[in-house]
Amino acid sequence: MDESRRSFLRIAGISALGVGWAVPVVAAVGKAFQSETFEHAGQALQGKRWAMVVDTQKCLRKEGCTACIDACHLAHNVPAIDNPLHEVKWIWKEKYDNAFPTEVHANVSETIKGKPVLVLCNHCSRPPCVRVCPTAATFQRPDGIIAMDEHRCIGCRYCIAACPYGARSFNWKDPRPFIKKVVEEFPTRTKGVVEKCNFCQDRLARGLGPACVLACQQAGVDAMVFGDLSNPDSEVARILRARFTIRRKPALGTSPHVFYVV
Repeated sequence: MDESRRSFLRIAGISALGVGWAVPVVAAVGKAFQSETFEHAGQALQGKRWAMVVDTQKCLRKEGCTACIDACHLAHNVPAIDNPLHEVKWIWKEKYDNAFPTEVHANVSETIKGKPVLVLCNHCSRPPCVRVCPTAATFQRPDGIIAMDEHRCIGCRYCIAACPYGARSFNWKDPRPFIKKVVEEFPTRTKGVVEKCNFCQDRLARGLGPACVLACQQAGVDAMVFGDLSNPDSEVARILRARFTIRRKPALGTSPHVFYVV
């Protein structure tokens, strides 16, 4: 076998691994992470249907806390652009009334109304963003994660128009000059592509949970839980059986998999 054929097969083999071959994200992410956080935790986490639960009451106990946001954005090279027309965000806080315009029933606590709640990509079971993408840059993994291949993104922004949750950001300009500290292990994006939360698929591939969940725990808030909803013994499944939860805009039929304890 000649060297050119060996090189081709080696590259093809790496490509076949898809998103699972992403290398460790970062050596340290501010105060939320310790060095051991980024060591390989072993076998990749396996799940048939990943989901997240956010306890809004716990989140409100530590007013002004942004540990989860800071950890996520730092770990994934999300640029800090002050101009709201150009800002890029994977996870952020939205007023309850804006995030849940139809959730006005009696089971919702009055203390949460008008207060900020965490929002992110909902990794829907029936994602409209996937259906409208003309290049399959946005796709749904077997475990339910709505993933992105920025190399396929042509910047048409159909997915942004289709997403009813405002969970996608477009890079109107080169984002790299706006990254406070570039994490070499995670790829930066370029001008003209869309990006969003990926449920930390890179960390799952290394046997670790999402960066936002870890940061929330280490901040002493513990308002975020992530796990396999198809497993009845998982913590997310137990919470959904025991607590009253809501989802964003359920009437649209997208079946979001981020749940909120209210």
